[in-house]
Amino acid sequence: MSQNTLISTKIPPLENGDQLNCIEFERRYEQMPHVKKAELIAGIVYMASPLRINQHGEPHASIITWLGFYKAFTPNTQLGDNCTVRLDAENEPQPDVLLRITVDGQSTISEDGYVEGAPELIIEIAASSASIDLHQKLKTYQNNQVQEYLVWRIYDGEIDWFRLKEGKYIKLKPNEQGIICSEYFPGLWLAQEALLAGDLGQVLAILQQGLNSPEYQNFVKKLNQNYD
Repeated sequence: MSQNTLISTKIPPLENGDQLNCIEFERRYEQMPHVKKAELIAGIVYMASPLRINQHGEPHASIITWLGFYKAFTPNTQLGDNCTVRLDAENEPQPDVLLRITVDGQSTISEDGYVEGAPELIIEIAASSASIDLHQKLKTYQNNQVQEYLVWRIYDGEIDWFRLKEGKYIKLKPNEQGIICSEYFPGLWLAQEALLAGDLGQVLAILQQGLNSPEYQNFVKKLNQNYD
């Protein structure tokens, strides 16, 4: 085999800004095991910078703790941490956190282990990537009918929680107690000020109140009925 042939068959590396389809994106991604996070949004490759603990690591862990507590008591749900999601031919994001319904939900698991279709809830920790999380990704998740989308803007100290209604995202507002309540996942309550202040104990205490609510109990019965 000639040197020219070897060069022509070599798989190019992923680069920020590459315009690819999902097949070519996966082909290149698989050849770069050192790359921990790369996403395809609207046909364009985005590659994450190294992550700092205060701007991403600890907030991410807090979200996983909160959502993991909910998942532990909620049947037929699956929690994902940085899982690749095949949404469509031009979109293959790797959201920070996702929660999906496993029985009669919107998404499935492919034979090779990837999430295919839209999870019901996606969460992004936006330290330095608020521009993509609140623009390109928001449009992509909205168009693919991700039912709820939460963005924690670390530098701004803000949380944006969107609910899909009639094909458009509407921002959920906290109630009089400062709690944001999921509309798609009953009982998933978030004490946003406590989360922003790093008071994870209070965050979990409020979540427990949500798990004790009649709406949540009815939701669990419905999930169990779907399984049966």
